[in-house]
Amino acid sequence: MRKLWLLVAVLLVVAVLNAERIGRHYYPLPYRETIYHYSQVHRLDPLLIAAVIRTESNFQANARSPKGAIGLMQIMPNTGRWIAEQLGEEDFEPGLLLDPEMNIEMGSWYLASLYDQFEGDPILVLAAYNGGRGNITEWLDNAQWTGEAHTLDQIPFPETRQYVRKVLATYRIYHLLYR
Repeated sequence: MRKLWLLVAVLLVVAVLNAERIGRHYYPLPYRETIYHYSQVHRLDPLLIAAVIRTESNFQANARSPKGAIGLMQIMPNTGRWIAEQLGEEDFEPGLLLDPEMNIEMGSWYLASLYDQFEGDPILVLAAYNGGRGNITEWLDNAQWTGEAHTLDQIPFPETRQYVRKVLATYRIYHLLYR
């Protein structure tokens, strides 16, 4: 019986020591330097950017959604065009969104603009990133949603509701693995 307890203790120690390595295997952080660079430029948490990327495209730079979103951070071409105008980029074309650095730069800028609009509230920012800033403003103005984490079930779009939950859960995991 004593040998069994010793074996269990050893296995537990091995599991704990390998948990971070295993976790990082399932939650990798590709494009780390680019993510960290643009997180500093736009004063964002790099692990939140990583959580958005993992949720949006699972780090697949050539990802395209059925609705037409492109790249790592799944930016719609019209949104990309608008972001490019805000950044002073004159030669924007949607294909540029397939470039990981350009996509992370634009997606990070867009997240930062949402943080400014929604006064730093990450719940509202994530909901707006997925559901559109206009919809979030309308829901808040019409009292369809309070904007609070404990009222996510009030979000009228099921996809946005699930998106916010998934990014927040992924962010917590990244925070545990990479802080």
